[in-house]
Amino acid sequence: MKTSSMMVFGRRAATHLRGMSVLAAALLLAGCASLGPDAGLDPVRQVVGERLGTQQAQSLQARPAAQRAPELEALLAAPITVDSAVQIALLNHPGLQADLHGLGVSEAELVQASRLPNPGFSWGRSRQGHEREIERGLGLELGHLLALPLIRQAQSQRLAAAQLETAQRVLSHVAETRKAFYTAVAAQQTLAYQRDVQTAAEAGAELARRMAQTGNWSALQQAREHAFYAEAALGTARAERALMSARERLSRLLGLWGAQTEYRLSERLPDLPANAQPRPALEQEALGQRLDLRASLAQTEALARQLGLQRATRWVNVLELDLLHANSNEAPRKTGFEFSLQLPLFDWGDARVARAERQYMQNLHRSAQIAVEARSELREAYQNYRAAHDVARHYRDELVPLARRVSEQNLLRYNGMFIGVFELLADTRAQIGTVNASIEALRDFWLAQADYELAQVAKPALGGPSSPKAAAAAAGADH
Repeated sequence: MKTSSMMVFGRRAATHLRGMSVLAAALLLAGCASLGPDAGLDPVRQVVGERLGTQQAQSLQARPAAQRAPELEALLAAPITVDSAVQIALLNHPGLQADLHGLGVSEAELVQASRLPNPGFSWGRSRQGHEREIERGLGLELGHLLALPLIRQAQSQRLAAAQLETAQRVLSHVAETRKAFYTAVAAQQTLAYQRDVQTAAEAGAELARRMAQTGNWSALQQAREHAFYAEAALGTARAERALMSARERLSRLLGLWGAQTEYRLSERLPDLPANAQPRPALEQEALGQRLDLRASLAQTEALARQLGLQRATRWVNVLELDLLHANSNEAPRKTGFEFSLQLPLFDWGDARVARAERQYMQNLHRSAQIAVEARSELREAYQNYRAAHDVARHYRDELVPLARRVSEQNLLRYNGMFIGVFELLADTRAQIGTVNASIEALRDFWLAQADYELAQVAKPALGGPSSPKAAAAAAGADH
């Protein structure tokens, strides 16, 4: 249709200048690609909704802060749960908002690549003596027009890759938010328990001081009780610092500042599930759901189309069509057309083709590497998840009930006056490690589950805060 329009226009241009305007209007309408209302966000929201649910995905919108403020205030008014923490992050985190607006840039590039090149218009007037000449011309870059389908296809693949990469960053941020929430709640639980321990230790130290004053206790026994109180106070200070650090990390991931950081957290970690998830077909999952692999393959497809474009246009750097119309008061009207083509005398296009080939092969091998890593990461994440569930279940079903039973028996012995108060306090000290370890085990399970869920769709940050190295790495990763 475009070829016949150009032929008709050529015939009209020989008779009247208005034909140029007809062609210009036709080209403009044919190349009128428009921007979407969602700026390319719908595919991202769909992928996120498949993992988090439609309600959570609806929070993922590129909106001004003033429009998001009422919903954010409502979420912060109640104690934050893991689900509301994820919703706040999707709604409020500036880094995610920047990523969403970045999709608009990619969509705009696609629209720009889909539009026909603007025609060029030239007008000239010259005079020599009594002779006057007016020239008018309309030019169109045919090389870009012929390559337009390949250009559009390549840019469409780049937009698809950008959408998958954005979805991956969103889900990675969600996983980090969940981990930060579980860490903060565990730190809050540990601090509450540590304060109870300090209160009991302070009572024991005071009792030991009084008994030493009356001569019923030796200085060594008093020093031991006071040392336990000092250690308990130090443990409380460390727990307060850990909670402060955990809350600050969570605040960064939620995008909160100022008075917003005074939010309340759930009092306790969620209970351990009765059973761990069964082992799925990990290899198929890794290759079918990983967004980083899909994004890399989309980028590879874009490079393949770019390679075809470079091969198709290697001999044509610039190809232009100019329609001419000239009037003169001394000569008949002159009409016609001319083609301009750059000759490939020095640049044969082989370097551009070789560059496109190397980029394609580079991305192809990078995709293969991502596939290898995805399989391994998913296997490791699932093994960590199962091991963490087994450890937390062992504390829940064996160690904590045993410690509680010992405490109950010692309390009965104390009530029967078979042991004294300091023996009872010594039993309390023995339980501290078990209780703290059970809180950490439950926390590590939820961290491992967040890593495992992320490993199904994106590259996880394997390792938990129980590892000093992993904790240091987590402290610096805020998206």
